[in-house]
Amino acid sequence: MPSDAPAPSSGFADQIDQPVHATIARWSASLSQSSALLAAADWGMHLALSPGKRLELASLALGYAEQLVHYALECALHPACTPACVPVPARDRRFAQDEWHHWPFNLLHQSFLLTEQWWVAATHGVWGVEKHHQDMVAFAARQLLDMFSPGNLVLTNPVVLRRTWNEGGANLLRGALYAMDDMERQISQRPPAGAEDFTVGVNVGVTPGKVVLKNRLMELIQYTPTTPTVHPEPVLVVPAWIMKYYILDLSPHNSLIKYLVDQGHTVFCISWKNPGAEDRDLGMDDYLELGFDAALDAVNAIVPKRKVHATGYCLGGTLLAIAAAAMARDGDERLASMTLFAAQTDFTEPGELALFVDESQVSLLEAQMAQAGYLTAGQMAGAFQLLRSYDLLWSHLVNQHLLGERAKMNDLMAWNADATRMPARMHSQYLRRLFLNDDLSEGRYPVRGKPVALGDIDVPTFMVGTETDHVAPWRSVYKLQYMCPTEITFVLTSGGHNAGIVSEPGHPHRHFRMQTRPAGGTHLSADDWQAQAPDFQGSWWPEWAKWLRQHSSAPAKPPRMGMPGHPPLGDAPGVYVLEK
Repeated sequence: MPSDAPAPSSGFADQIDQPVHATIARWSASLSQSSALLAAADWGMHLALSPGKRLELASLALGYAEQLVHYALECALHPACTPACVPVPARDRRFAQDEWHHWPFNLLHQSFLLTEQWWVAATHGVWGVEKHHQDMVAFAARQLLDMFSPGNLVLTNPVVLRRTWNEGGANLLRGALYAMDDMERQISQRPPAGAEDFTVGVNVGVTPGKVVLKNRLMELIQYTPTTPTVHPEPVLVVPAWIMKYYILDLSPHNSLIKYLVDQGHTVFCISWKNPGAEDRDLGMDDYLELGFDAALDAVNAIVPKRKVHATGYCLGGTLLAIAAAAMARDGDERLASMTLFAAQTDFTEPGELALFVDESQVSLLEAQMAQAGYLTAGQMAGAFQLLRSYDLLWSHLVNQHLLGERAKMNDLMAWNADATRMPARMHSQYLRRLFLNDDLSEGRYPVRGKPVALGDIDVPTFMVGTETDHVAPWRSVYKLQYMCPTEITFVLTSGGHNAGIVSEPGHPHRHFRMQTRPAGGTHLSADDWQAQAPDFQGSWWPEWAKWLRQHSSAPAKPPRMGMPGHPPLGDAPGVYVLEK
């Protein structure tokens, strides 16, 4: 049975169970309650059978209570110099303001941090609990604690209280108006406030170019050269279809595509169709054949007899790695190099996103997708928001609804609100073959009826991971080095999954580490690599441009726009990117 196939079941059972599970998914924000209950039961029963662990937790609670009482007494006697029970970590912004260090708010935030520590101890190290369940319970405990943080309430947040006193409550009135506006926009399915100031083709996604190929799944854009000569080997960009391509072509000052064009490269980029219910049967093979394969054939027709620098971002990078492995297996030598941005090829340790990918969760999504034909961006956004609940939820609510400060919309935020969907069949295959079964790194992933092996890839490879990536953790991205013996240059840059890639020269507070492992060289563990790789200030873009030049031929005249005998179909950014 194929690895992406559902378990055998009678048609009669499916007719009853599928609508029931789809209804459950709608009422549970597409999160499996069964999976959560199983995790809680596993942890609770094993904790009940572990008297030593319970005694340890009781002792820890008494010790923390004693610490807090001692801290309160010291604060009363020496308010200016009492050391905290739990120093606030440098990266923890929840209690960073000075107001949190004055009575009684110092006691509130110290009590909260001690409670967090107790729950970390309570949810870890319980005999017999399955690791996935342990991680789920620990994650749920953290989410519940974040919900009840003293920073989220008016009366226990000193920053909010000071602002309310100084403004006579005007901040709370503004916050209430902002909350009403947000709710109205959500109900009417309009983008967040300020997103209307960024329009694709007007002030984002404006690098000049032509649509040179269009099929039912994608448009291929060829960008107009800006230099008298170009490097002969073109660059083909494969973005993820979970996002719209113009994250790589935002405003002119931070467009990676414009940067490449201005560096003298002939650049092509795929713009994926935003699928609807009629596209429910599109699978991973279609994204390979109608996407990458079709785009590569078109690039070869426009720039004949030249190898191609292929570049993939996120899920587009995973697809590119699959394609490169299939090409190596079949003796296809059309690639000059491969570049992967925040792209996983081994899914054994995908980070906290794995909390939302197990059999129960995938089956629930499949039931819901069977009715709609696709997965909506809102269903995905909930999981991503929980992974960074403070940054994406609670700090936003506090700043906007309590402090009355609405963050100014920027191009990256507007892009993030420009949602896409994913076909039912493709997403099911992606979750089962890659996340659940890890078929790609295990050498079981089939292309054209035969499995591919990442170890066959033999083109120079440039990889970028980002330090705070919650979608594709950099240590997971790094794992290609263990499977592929080719020359690999790995970059670890500051920022997250999106902001770390949109990291233009001149962007403040950017830094990166970079090191090259030669073909056949001894690999390092991720931690050893991080300790040894030199640290650089600024953007990694110039280093990538330099790397591309080193793997390119001498400059020549730019190629024609469009395929021979087929005039361009229209101007960039095309029509697929405009679909809602």
